[in-house]
Amino acid sequence: MSSRRHRIVHRTTMRYDGEVTAAHNELRMIPVREPGQTTLETRVRVRPLTWSNVYEDHWGTQVMSMESQTPHEVLEIEATSTVERTELPVEVDAAGWDVVRDERTRDRLSEFLAQTPRTDPPEEVAAMAQELADEPTPRAAAQALVARVHEVLSYERGITGWQATAAEVWERRGGVCQDFAHLTLGALRSIGIPARYVSGYLTADDAPLERGASVLARNHAWIELWDGGWHPLDPTNVGPVGLDHVVIGRGRDYDDVSPFRGMFVGPSVADLDLEITFTRIG
Repeated sequence: MSSRRHRIVHRTTMRYDGEVTAAHNELRMIPVREPGQTTLETRVRVRPLTWSNVYEDHWGTQVMSMESQTPHEVLEIEATSTVERTELPVEVDAAGWDVVRDERTRDRLSEFLAQTPRTDPPEEVAAMAQELADEPTPRAAAQALVARVHEVLSYERGITGWQATAAEVWERRGGVCQDFAHLTLGALRSIGIPARYVSGYLTADDAPLERGASVLARNHAWIELWDGGWHPLDPTNVGPVGLDHVVIGRGRDYDDVSPFRGMFVGPSVADLDLEITFTRIG
């Protein structure tokens, strides 16, 4: 069974336009431990740091709540994780529409069927999804939908903001990975397929990573649909979700799993630097 071991270093440097007297933030940068993914070691360093607490949120994501009460003009965060990804056994056949539409399923997975302001699809997208509801299985419909979304949208940075909705993404016919994910989630939910947002890491290089090599990586987003079990799909890249996809957390949309959020007392942010590196160590 194939496996890969990665060391991931996620550095964030926030420079303020003057002195900040206090800051309280939540970090979601610790990969989950689950079948197919083992987080062997993790360390989060914050400068300056007054106190911190790590807990698991409603969605199963590890969250570090931290506070910096020392006056500062720069906040530095470095999250280092060693993660082993393992190929899982071949999954069972996808379930049919009857299982997905069962009342007990709809009740149990209601959080992943309800639209959010981020995912609510425009009429044109909902109609496109409805055309695919005649596919033999929910998974076949989802795969066809991902292919259509990928045909219409172009991957382009800077044309959408981090708060963009599915409707705005469709209007611009492009965006980044979280935009592809939100639009796909909305379309799937509109035809009764439970689907959730996945936040994680992925190498920025399309070529396979050789052992010992380091490359730039990025925060990445993809989706999982439920058809008897959770099945991952990557709307941005269309290809399979593989051993270089490292999961941090899941939720209804980006707002449930944003890597960094919080508040501070002081002047505005002048500069934000982000650097993520993957090193394959096994």
